[in-house]
Amino acid sequence: MTYQVDKEQGRALRQRYLGKAKRVVVKVGSAVLTTSEGLNYPVLDALAGQIAALREQGREVILVSSGAVAAGRRKLGLGTGPISLREKQAAAAVGQSSLMRAYEKIFEQLGQKVAQVLLTHDALSHRDRYLNVRNTLLTLLEWGLVPIINENDTVSVEELRFGDNDTLGAMVTNLIEADLLVCLTDVAGLFTGNPSLDPAARQIYVVTRVGREVEEMAGQVVSGVGTGGMRSKVNAARMVAARGGCSVVAPGGEPEVLTRLMAGEPLGTLFLGQETKLAGRKHWIAYTLRPKGYLVLDAGACRAIVSGGKSLLPSGVVEVRGKFGIGDPVHCLDGDGQAVAAGLVNYDAEAVRQIQGLKTSQIEETLGYKDSDEIIHRDNLVLF
Repeated sequence: MTYQVDKEQGRALRQRYLGKAKRVVVKVGSAVLTTSEGLNYPVLDALAGQIAALREQGREVILVSSGAVAAGRRKLGLGTGPISLREKQAAAAVGQSSLMRAYEKIFEQLGQKVAQVLLTHDALSHRDRYLNVRNTLLTLLEWGLVPIINENDTVSVEELRFGDNDTLGAMVTNLIEADLLVCLTDVAGLFTGNPSLDPAARQIYVVTRVGREVEEMAGQVVSGVGTGGMRSKVNAARMVAARGGCSVVAPGGEPEVLTRLMAGEPLGTLFLGQETKLAGRKHWIAYTLRPKGYLVLDAGACRAIVSGGKSLLPSGVVEVRGKFGIGDPVHCLDGDGQAVAAGLVNYDAEAVRQIQGLKTSQIEETLGYKDSDEIIHRDNLVLF
């Protein structure tokens, strides 16, 4: 069993893991932060107060805050219906200033200073920029500030977007090696089924491993305000677990939710980290970089890289999908289309198509050159 529905067992695990968390990322969604009238100021006040209390306990806290687009829509009177990407970006420009002004004023009253950090996926997909963002955030924490992070919706286009702030929160958690990610949302946590449709659905208090069963329970439920749903939060938890961190999905509307969580109260769903964690660079390859293409492998190649810890050779590739260049990230698929690994390729897509299925000794004869014996070296290959 990869999950527990026993509340008391969940309490013991929370006291063990959450009590010792020193660096915490708190992600709060639009459904929690906004109302039909705009920003929910009582919620912002309560959230800031709890973050200030955590800092007084000696914890470092980073806030990943949604709400800019929703706040801008309300401020501009755009309603709740569909709007274009251009209108969303304009609404974000209006709403982000309101959001930060509110945070700055509230935290200032608590004796806390804040710093705004707006990111696009592109900032994290290049290793040098990734490390620069990390250094900036760590410096802000050293200075005693509360970094407030959001996606830069105003300039983001599809290829630069994180997709949702759950993913952004997970990436930030891994970027700064935080101990814990807390996703505050408008639901109580993960359930065995949809509680609004299944009266027998039970809340899950602890997930020990995110497998297919847990993914299926997450479903496709999406908030009416935010861009994520329970599935995106489960995916975020899996990303954090791969680096050894824990995550909690908890109801943001509960009074003193952060304080009670850190005290071990069984609110929401706790996702435990993996005992064997990925090194930073390999985690970046697997969970931050987006694949530019796909390689379909035969059964022998899958066994070699999964069980044997081998590099990927041309002989194991049966199909090449997409267009990618040398050094680009790709995902390796088995015969059923399931992703088994991610990696950085030594040859571009056209070259791989020419040498797929061949022996290493045939590479130079076929291409007229040989840059590497492997399509993906095991040092640049990460198993899912």
